[in-house]
Amino acid sequence: MKIGEQFIPGDDRDTFHVKETFDPNPTLNQAAALRSMGATHMGESRLVAEVPMWLVEQWMKEAGVAHNDNAARQEVLNRKLQSGEFSKFRVWDGTY
Repeated sequence: MKIGEQFIPGDDRDTFHVKETFDPNPTLNQAAALRSMGATHMGESRLVAEVPMWLVEQWMKEAGVAHNDNAARQEVLNRKLQSGEFSKFRVWDGTY
């Protein structure tokens, strides 16, 4: 959830930067609730994780992956979600 936005002047008078601040806690709370309820199965599909789009965009930017490169995006998401740092976003703990 976005909690702040700040406009910062650029190097010349025709440019500026936008600094956005986000809070991951609502998504983390939702993932924890789904995990505790066991809401991981949807027919033949599995709900693996709840990840906010702003975080996915940040991961893609860090990895240098284009938004339309589905295979590379899936690889980045798999790597991030399997790391210990972002495991709290996971709902299902199985392997995929």
